[in-house]
Amino acid sequence: MPQMTTNATDPMIGRMIDRRYRVRSRIARGGMATVYLATDVRLERRVAIKIMHGHLADDQAFRERFIQEARSAARLSHPNLVGVYDQGAEDDTAYIVMEYIPGITLRDLLQEHHALTPEQATDILRAVLAGLASAHRAGIVHRDLKPENVLLADDGRIKLGDFGLARATTANTATGAALLGTIAYLSPELVTRGAADSRSDIYALGIMLYEMLTGEQPYKGDQPMQIAYQHANDTVPRPSAAVPGVPPELDELVAWATARNPDDRPADAREMLDHMSGGAQRATGQYRTAVLRPENATAILPSDGPASHTPASYGSAPEDDADDTTVLDRAGAGAGVLAAGGAAGGVAPRQRGRNQPGPRRTGGQPGVLSPAAQRLADKSAKRRKRGWIILAVVVLLALVGGTIGWVYGPGPLGNVRIPEVAGKSVSQARQLIEAQGLRTATSNGHRFDAVIAKGEVSTTKPAAKREVRKGTAIQLVLSDGPRTIALPAIVGQPESTVTAALDDDFELQDTQYQFSADAAKDTVIAATGRDASGTVDLGKAETYAERGPVTLTVSLGPVPDVVGKTVDDARSTLEAVDLELGTQDAKYDDQVPEGQIISAKATEDPAVRGTSIDVVVSKGPAPIQLPEVRDKTINDATSTLEGLGLKVSVPDCTNILCGFYDWKATLPVTGTDPPAGSTVHRGDTITLAYEQ
Repeated sequence: MPQMTTNATDPMIGRMIDRRYRVRSRIARGGMATVYLATDVRLERRVAIKIMHGHLADDQAFRERFIQEARSAARLSHPNLVGVYDQGAEDDTAYIVMEYIPGITLRDLLQEHHALTPEQATDILRAVLAGLASAHRAGIVHRDLKPENVLLADDGRIKLGDFGLARATTANTATGAALLGTIAYLSPELVTRGAADSRSDIYALGIMLYEMLTGEQPYKGDQPMQIAYQHANDTVPRPSAAVPGVPPELDELVAWATARNPDDRPADAREMLDHMSGGAQRATGQYRTAVLRPENATAILPSDGPASHTPASYGSAPEDDADDTTVLDRAGAGAGVLAAGGAAGGVAPRQRGRNQPGPRRTGGQPGVLSPAAQRLADKSAKRRKRGWIILAVVVLLALVGGTIGWVYGPGPLGNVRIPEVAGKSVSQARQLIEAQGLRTATSNGHRFDAVIAKGEVSTTKPAAKREVRKGTAIQLVLSDGPRTIALPAIVGQPESTVTAALDDDFELQDTQYQFSADAAKDTVIAATGRDASGTVDLGKAETYAERGPVTLTVSLGPVPDVVGKTVDDARSTLEAVDLELGTQDAKYDDQVPEGQIISAKATEDPAVRGTSIDVVVSKGPAPIQLPEVRDKTINDATSTLEGLGLKVSVPDCTNILCGFYDWKATLPVTGTDPPAGSTVHRGDTITLAYEQ
C-alpha cells in the first residue's frame, strides 16, 4: 500500500481509535475515505486503517456502502487480495482496518515507465485474476477495477484491494441511478443498463491490460460522457496497433475480455486465468532451409527447437538459429536431413518422397558415408548425447528440488498457518492445532475478554493465521471473561451524563422511556444489566462486567393533568407528549361544569409513549323532578325540598294572627313555583304558596 506525504494539520495523526489503533501517518485520500498507517497496539503490528470522511457520516447510503466494503472483503481470503482485519465506528465515524502493504500501485508504475513489457503485463494480470477469481467464486463483483486498486508490494507480492463498490453478484446486479466505478474502465452494460456482474470486472481487466501494454487508455474525451459513449458503441483497438511488437495472443486476449456483448467475454476471472495457464497454449513450428548441390534442390527442415507463444510468456520471441541456411554437397544431402532432424529436439525428420535422393555412400559401398555427411552425423550424435546429459541433470535437479520442497513444504520442516481457534474449548483448540502439525504449550496464558466466554480460548501466541515451522509450540490464551469495572452514579442523573459515562466500557441497549411523577424529564429512573445469575439492578450495584449490556430507563416527566379541561384541550395536551386520549365516560357532577373532565387515568402503570388516558366528562348537575308537596305544612315541604338540594322561598305572612302562633308549622302549602312534576336541578329555588 503506497505511502504519501503526511499532512501535518490532519487531526487524525496521533489519535487513538477504539483504544487500539494509533494513527501514525496518512497514506492516501479518496472520494469516500482517507487511508492511514496505524499501529495495532494490542497485537503490535502495522496496519492500514481506512476512515470515512466526516462530512459523509450523516449520509446513511455512504455509511452502508462503506460497511459493505468491509463485509465483502472480509469474506475473502487469498494471497492476492488485501486482507481485512477489523471494522467499527467511533464518534459517528466508520473505519476499516486492513493489511498494510508497503509499496506502490500499478498506477504509479505506469506513470514511471509509461508502458510495460508483455511479460510484466501478464505477470500482473495473472496475480489480479487469481485474486479476482477468489472473489467471483464467493459471489462478489468488485465493480471498481483500475490500476489505483492494484498494489505492488516491495517484496514482489501483487494484491487487489478496495472493494468499496463490491456487491454480491446475481444474474443482473443493478448499480442504482448513478454509475459507480471509474468511467475509463466501465463496461458497456454498466453504461447502458446500469447492471454489473463478473463479466463487467473482466471488461475492466481488458482495459487495464491494454493500458499496461500501450501506456494509455483506449478511449479519450474531454467529457466523461464522451468516454462512456465510446465504451458503449466502439470496439477496443488492438494493442499492437499502438505498440508494434505486442504478441498477437495478447491482442486476442484484450479483444476477448473487452467484447461489447458480455456473453462473448470470459464468464469470470477463473475462466480467463485457466485460458492463460494452459487452454490457450499454441506452438508455432519454425523451419530452416537447406540448399543441396549441385542441383540446388531445397528441403525444409525442422528447427533445432520449437518456438511457441504460450500464455506463460505471451509474446516471448523464438531464439534465432545461426544455422538457418546450410549448404550441403550432393553426397551429404540425405545425411544432412537426418542430422538436422535429429537435432530438432525430438521433432522427426520428414520422410523422403519417391524421387528424393537418399544418403550417398562413399565409393558406392553400403553403410559408408562421405566425409561431409560423416561430420554432420557426428555432430548430431554429440547433440543427442549432450541432450541426454542435460535431461539427466534436469531430472536429478527436479528430484532434489522436489525432495527439498517436500521437506520444507508438506514435510517435517515445512511452514503451516496457525488455525483460528478463538471461541473454542481447550480440547477443540488442541485438536485443530495438532492437526496442522503443531503442538500446544504446556502452560496456558490468560487475559480478560469481553466477547469470549470464560474458560474458552481467547487467542493464541503466536497469533492465528501466522505461518510458523511445523512442530512449533503454540500457547493457548484462555479468556477470564470480561473485567469488572466500577459503575458511576446512574439513578437520578441526566441521561446524557450517564450515557457518556457508560458508553466506552459497556454495551448500551435501547433506552426505555416512561412517565414518572417523581422524576424530572430526561432523568435516569433505573438501569438494569444481565449476568449469569439473571437481571442485575445497576442502580444499586457498585461494579459490572466490561462490555456487559446496560438498559437505561429514563423519565418523560409526569403525565399532564387534564382535569378541568375540555375534551379537545385534553386531546391536544396528551398528543403533545405522545399520549393518546382513551375512552370518554360521562357523569353528572354538581361541582364540575358540563363538558369539563372530572377525572383521568392511564391504562398502563407506569405510562409510556403511546399509552391511552381514559377520562370522565361532566354532564353537569343531575336533573330533579319536583315532588308534590301540596297540603304539607310549610316546614315539612321546606324539609322535603331542601333534602333534594333545592332552595326554598316562603313569602312573609301578612295576617296579624300569624304573630301569635307558629304559622309555618300549621299552614298547609297550596302550591309551588315551578309546579310539581317540573324538572329542576340542585341549587334551584322553589317558591311555596299558602293561604294566610
